[in-house]
Amino acid sequence: MTNPPQIAILGAGIFVRNTYLPVLAQISDSVALKAIWSRTEESARGAVEIACKAFPAVECKWGDGGLDEIIKDSSIVAVAVVLAGQTQVEMSLKLLKEGKHVIQEKPAVASINEAETAFSSYKSAIGSLPAQPIWAVAENYRFEPAFVEGKKLVAEIGQMMNVQVIIEGSMNSSNPYFSSSWRRNFTGGFILDMGVHFIAGLRMLAGEIKSVSAITSHVDLSLPPPDNISSSFQLENGCSGVFVMVVSSRSPKVVWRVVCLKGTLQIERGNKDGKHGYTVLLYTSDGQTKSSFFPFSGVNDELKTFLSDVSQAILKKEGGHASEPRCSFIEGVRDVAVLEAILESGAMQGAQVEVKKF
Repeated sequence: MTNPPQIAILGAGIFVRNTYLPVLAQISDSVALKAIWSRTEESARGAVEIACKAFPAVECKWGDGGLDEIIKDSSIVAVAVVLAGQTQVEMSLKLLKEGKHVIQEKPAVASINEAETAFSSYKSAIGSLPAQPIWAVAENYRFEPAFVEGKKLVAEIGQMMNVQVIIEGSMNSSNPYFSSSWRRNFTGGFILDMGVHFIAGLRMLAGEIKSVSAITSHVDLSLPPPDNISSSFQLENGCSGVFVMVVSSRSPKVVWRVVCLKGTLQIERGNKDGKHGYTVLLYTSDGQTKSSFFPFSGVNDELKTFLSDVSQAILKKEGGHASEPRCSFIEGVRDVAVLEAILESGAMQGAQVEVKKF
């Protein structure tokens, strides 16, 4: 049996402590967490204290010196970049240039301009490497079983007629990310940070978006602007739809609805038997309704897939390995491209904007 791949995590914040470390602990037989890095020693040690229960040998790294050690450590083959959105691409490129596989948190980029520069830098950096390192974006919605099932069901109910996405979020002072400074200083604020998830779900169910027209507003002054979106869009398949997003609502609701010629698919967030997840409803042309509940498992599944891809890439070495496209950096960029078009349209009082293609 081959040794599990050794990885490092850059970042020691809420999501690392509450999500990444518990998920990695569940699959500790297939991965070795060698190091956790943060800008400060205190933050890094706090995360290491949690991680060492499943990974007793995990090392604590911090500051420029600690980062350099991780970059130069040839035994670390992959790195999870879980940092402020404004710094993730730059950090990922540093690691990719050293031949390390990378999975970075969403959003993939802060803007389409950054994406174009990143693609150019990536191609230049990997030109001299014996094999192309994997650059993945952790967009767990593409791995949620509800959306995997939903995509299959949509294909069975005929021509698409209309798509509705209604998002009423719960980003208020009780949310642990409410005070996150990088999200507040991000262009697009919580709309971009949260919205990529919902666009990922929309694209998975309905396909690529051609153009958008949107009205945006800023009502809740405790949130960065904008905090409300009402948009219409046209898909490349000719179908139209609406995407509505309220960052903070008193009555949260998250639902995707795809109306087709032979039936309707609906996916709605909720809980069942104490588990959070999605209810998938299929309304068929004969008047029947089929209902299934899928607990959240997207983060687990995406990390397992990335680590499997890394293991395969190591085995094949110079031969290269075709990694899972749902993880790809370009898919994450496509999510951002839709939201950037929506925000641009909103700034122009609803003018139609073509979505940049990648």
